[in-house]
Amino acid sequence: MNDHDAGSAGNVQLVRWLTCLMFFTFAMTTDAVGSVIPKLIEEHGLSMTAAGAFQYATMAGIAVGALLLGFLADRIGRKLTVILGLSLYGLASLTVAASGQYAMLVALLCVSGLGISVFKTGALALVGDISSTTTSHTRFMNTVEGFFAVGAIVGPAVVGLLISAGMSWKWLYAIAALICALLVAMAAMAKYPRRVVPVERANLGQMLAMLKDPLALGFSLLVMLYVATECAIYVWMPTLLLSGIESQGRLAASALTLFFVLRAVGRFVGAWLLGRVSWTAAMALMSLLILACFVGALTIGGEAAALLLPLTGLFMSIVYPTLNSKAISCFPKDRHGAIAGVILFFTAVAAAAGPLAMGAVSDAQGGARAGFVLATGYALLLFVGLAGNWLLDPSRGRLRALDGAA
Repeated sequence: MNDHDAGSAGNVQLVRWLTCLMFFTFAMTTDAVGSVIPKLIEEHGLSMTAAGAFQYATMAGIAVGALLLGFLADRIGRKLTVILGLSLYGLASLTVAASGQYAMLVALLCVSGLGISVFKTGALALVGDISSTTTSHTRFMNTVEGFFAVGAIVGPAVVGLLISAGMSWKWLYAIAALICALLVAMAAMAKYPRRVVPVERANLGQMLAMLKDPLALGFSLLVMLYVATECAIYVWMPTLLLSGIESQGRLAASALTLFFVLRAVGRFVGAWLLGRVSWTAAMALMSLLILACFVGALTIGGEAAALLLPLTGLFMSIVYPTLNSKAISCFPKDRHGAIAGVILFFTAVAAAAGPLAMGAVSDAQGGARAGFVLATGYALLLFVGLAGNWLLDPSRGRLRALDGAA
C-alpha cells in the first residue's frame, strides 16, 4: 500500500509537525519515570529493582514491537503504521490512568511500549521520506529529538505539579491519551510524501538480516551504550539525590528538570554545531565530556554531583539523534522502516537492561551510588566506541554514496 503524495509544501509541514508532536507526547510519559519511581516505592513498598519495572516494562514493549513489527512501516505504509501505534499507545495510557494494581500498571506500560515502537518506526521512516540529503536528515532528526526533549521536561513537571496538588501522577497518562486522540486525527488527515515501494515485501526476516550488516550492528552497539548512559540520569538520579548519599542542597529537587532543559537546549542547537564540526568529531568530544561529568560526580560528590550529572544533558543532546540518523541514512529509503526498527530494538533493550543492572547493583551494595559507578563504565565504553568511530569513520563511504537519496 502506498502512502499519498504530499501534494504541497503545506502537507509536508503538517507531516513534520505530526512527527515532532509524536515524539513530544511519548517523551512526557517515558522520561517522567524518574519522578514517578520514588512515589511508587512509597506507595507500594518496593525495592529499587522492583520499582524500576516501571521503566523496564515500557522498554520491553518497545523492544518486542521494534523486533517483531519494525517492518510494518515499509510494508503497510507510514500512515497506517502511525495511526495503529498511536491508537494502541493512547488506549494503554488511558487505562493506566484508571488502574490501581502495580502488576496491572506494569502490564499496561508494556502494551504502551508496543504502541510506541509501532508509531515511532513509522515516524522515523517518515523523517527519511521528507529529507533530501543525509545532512538534512540529521538536522531534522535533531529537531525531532528537540521536541522529545521538551516533552521530557513537561512530563516530570506535570508529575511534580500533580503531586504537590495532592493529585495522582496517573493523570499524566490521561493527558497523554487525550493528546494521542488529537494526533490520530492529524495522522488521518495528513497526506504523506510518496515513498519508494520495496521490490520485495518487507518482513521480519529481512529486518533481522540487517544485523549481518556491520554498520547496522556497529551503530546499534553505540546506541545501546549511549542509551544506558542517559537512562542512568533520568531513571536513577532523583533516587540518588534523594537518598542522602549525595547532595541535599537546593539543586537536588530540580536536578532532573535541569538535565532535561539542558538536553532540550542542546538538541535545538545541534544542527548549528554539526554544520561546523564533523559529526564523528562532535560525537567523540561529547562522549568525553559526558564521561568527565560522571567521573567528577563520583569523585567530588556532594553538591557537585547535583550539578555535574544534570550537565551531561547538554553534552548528550545531539548524540542519540545523530547516531540514529546516520544509521538510517546508511540504507536506502525502502528499508528505512526496517533499520529504524533495528535501532529502536537496541535502544529499548539498553533502556531496560542498563537501569535494571544499576538497580540490582544498588540493592546489592545498599545505595544508589554503586549503580552510578556501573553507569560510569557505560560512559567509558561509549567514549571508546565514539573515539574509534571518529578515527576510523567506517560509514563515510556509504553515506557519501547514498547522499541525495536519503
